Amino acid sequence: MSAPTVEPTTAPAAAPADTAPAPDPRLREGAFGNATALACRECGHQVALGPFYACPECFGPLEVAYDFPAVTREQIEAGPRNIWRYKALLPVPDDIEQSPNTEPGFTRLLEARNLAAELGLDKLWVKDDSTNPTNSFKDRVVACALSAARELDAKVFACPSTGNLANAVAAAGARAGMKTVVFIPSNLEKPKQVNSAVYTDKLVAVDGNYDDVNKLASEIAGEEEGWAFVNVNVRPFYAEGSKTLGYEIAEQLGWRLPDQVVIPVASGSQLTKVRKAFQELVALGLVEDKPVRIFGAQATGCSPVSTAYKAGVDAIRPVKPDTIAKSLAIGNPADGIYVLDICRETGGAVEDISDDEVREGILLLARTEGIFTETAGGTTVGVLKKLVETGQLDTSLETVVINTGMGLKTLDAVADRVGPAATIAPSYSAFVASGIV
Repeated sequence: MSAPTVEPTTAPAAAPADTAPAPDPRLREGAFGNATALACRECGHQVALGPFYACPECFGPLEVAYDFPAVTREQIEAGPRNIWRYKALLPVPDDIEQSPNTEPGFTRLLEARNLAAELGLDKLWVKDDSTNPTNSFKDRVVACALSAARELDAKVFACPSTGNLANAVAAAGARAGMKTVVFIPSNLEKPKQVNSAVYTDKLVAVDGNYDDVNKLASEIAGEEEGWAFVNVNVRPFYAEGSKTLGYEIAEQLGWRLPDQVVIPVASGSQLTKVRKAFQELVALGLVEDKPVRIFGAQATGCSPVSTAYKAGVDAIRPVKPDTIAKSLAIGNPADGIYVLDICRETGGAVEDISDDEVREGILLLARTEGIFTETAGGTTVGVLKKLVETGQLDTSLETVVINTGMGLKTLDAVADRVGPAATIAPSYSAFVASGIV
């Protein structure tokens, strides 16, 4: 993708809009809504809105900066029942609803009374993103990335993925009528491969783990013109889609923040953006400020952030993933250090569990609340259980746990743990003899 001009500036990340770099003249007015620039999280340097993800000064990650207008609860509530109800708070144009997309979001927030009783919690909610169009939270981030790709006149919509993102990119690209190419590790779960291949004939399996696939995508993004890799060169826009999870939790709780949130950690972007969403709602006066403890969940087979948290260090040491929770199998998480900072700052923690405990987490959520989650959700529920058992989570506080995807995508994880309790002849006497109840 051809890069718009980078405007040098020394303005800090929180600089007012009038110090932000001039927008690229090739962009249409309002292409990114109320976004004003891309700001470095490390040094505050700002660059013009465009296909950039690393600071030209210090190579720190860039994120979207805004000049938000006055926004009311009533304006949001009058919007569509999808993420575009928050379009004033996202890097998308005001006419975003006119462009074909998968319209994700506004998924249910389910009070989990049975699971709460099982774990000894006073108040527990499950934010269930398995009901998004391709059955995972990735539809949210892809919707924002697709808008950016359109505005930047990208010719190819693409991603490296551990599965759910591949499904979301393939589906959104098909609906948008864009050429779409998806790169995945060759050992990815078969259902996730099928879920992408039905939307695109450009599914590319790479011999290696996700970090190898991501490296290849970064090389292609640097060499080829017109490619929008949703989680590489348009990553700052993509990541903003995760904020809508935080917005929805607050709105669905009656415009207030929960006391505690448990969030799975792969790259760590989702956790950092949920926190950003809460902070933005407070700054805009849409919710009352209060402490929110934030907890991260990883599988032990890929737990570099949890390991650093427990060791009390600030550096994340990359690992080679070896876990059934493949959607969390990112050995070198881009936002890992920010996850550490947020969990420590808010009084939360980062915890990990074994693959057997991931499977138990899947069954626990299914058999208490009727929600069949994928391995990432099993990890989150399993970590919630461990946090309670180890006294790290306050059971008297209102807690939200995030389910990021559908269990039908990772059937193999529990296929050998479940099945018929008995096989009987079609007669009442056989039923009685089985002793099934």
